[in-house]
Amino acid sequence: MPRELFGTDGIRGVAGQSPLDAPTVFAFGAALGEWVSHHPNPTVVIGMDTRESGQWLAETVAAGLARSGARATFAGLTTTPGVAYLARMEDFAAGVMISASHNPFQDNGLKIFDHTGFKLPDSTENDLERRIFSLLQQPHPPARLPLTADPACDRHYVDFLAGTLPASLRGVRLVLDCANGAASHIGPALFSDLGAGVITIGCSPDGRNINQGCGALHVDGLRQRVLAEGAHLGAAFDGDADRCILVSASGRIVDGDHCLLIAARRIRPQRVVATVMSNLGLERALVADGIGLIRTAVGDRYVIEEMVRSGLPLGGEQSGHVIFRQYSTTGDGLLTALRMLEACMDAGATLDELVEGFTVYPQKLVNVRFAVKRPIEELPAVQSEIRAAEAEFGEAGRVLVRFSGTEPLARVMVEGPTTERVDARAGAIAEAIRLALC
Repeated sequence: MPRELFGTDGIRGVAGQSPLDAPTVFAFGAALGEWVSHHPNPTVVIGMDTRESGQWLAETVAAGLARSGARATFAGLTTTPGVAYLARMEDFAAGVMISASHNPFQDNGLKIFDHTGFKLPDSTENDLERRIFSLLQQPHPPARLPLTADPACDRHYVDFLAGTLPASLRGVRLVLDCANGAASHIGPALFSDLGAGVITIGCSPDGRNINQGCGALHVDGLRQRVLAEGAHLGAAFDGDADRCILVSASGRIVDGDHCLLIAARRIRPQRVVATVMSNLGLERALVADGIGLIRTAVGDRYVIEEMVRSGLPLGGEQSGHVIFRQYSTTGDGLLTALRMLEACMDAGATLDELVEGFTVYPQKLVNVRFAVKRPIEELPAVQSEIRAAEAEFGEAGRVLVRFSGTEPLARVMVEGPTTERVDARAGAIAEAIRLALC
């Protein structure tokens, strides 16, 4: 049975509209409250990013929890990995992060972590979804429970992050782009406290400018500022700061694949876990260093599930979610930036030097917004274009076509030996999808 509420990263949509309308959000809180009732401390920690809808969503979730006899502790403005850390370390039954990550401010979302700090498996989300729909049939009007943020929550998380870096950052000059999001106050404070000289952009949230021309999806401004300031590096986070994209002193964009290679060369695991979206160049560079690669479906939850199943310490996504199992149960942009700085200091090298041997294969990503969703396998013209691309590139390329788990988009990814050939094949596949689904 297809899921109607939960996607690849919780529930996401336009705030105030289904599935983030008040009755559904209230029922979500009530269903979660029932689920945590078995815990000795049936309290859920709630955090949010800077979107203007965050407060009322948090208060509606809290009211739903209260209906089921559970309690809420409000962390206020914090990051997604911050909520995961608090759920794991502060004896909460679960954690809820209210964020739509890299999406515009109109969107929001509800992500759940259990008391171990892990995102819920599909089976548990399916059970919660069924209970939410059941509760919506009952005559319980939605309510809101006023919340006041507990500043101790952020202090605990920032202290933990700082404690993972034993060396001082004195003498290091950084540019931080916090996307006008969850890291806007935590990020600058953390790196300044560690001794770095910090230059900030995207740290003036107003409730509506989150991810707006800044952050991990828009790094041109960060690159320009790094070069203008002569900084050692720049770090860009997304709206909920679970991902990080870096810019080297030379202006090179260092994405999640690069970070995985740098970390793997330090940790030397037998294998690294990445998704089907990671560049073929990462796989080739890892193999050259004697390290294998396991690929999963898109979503850091699937990466961490494979890491746990295979007992591996490192995994992540090209988009900047990097999971260091020694420290965290989910992607953490601030932690990633710290680990990359640590790698540079330990090696006495620059980011550019640390990614030597990584040849990025030309990659084209095309998003096609569809009107009616049908399985890709049932679209003959699309299948024909996919087979043609695979036949042309052979082992020198890859083709991936999938549906987004958070938006009505078909995503086309093509890799190959030249930009021209990749662009042509990606365009042909995308056009076939448009004709079939739009």
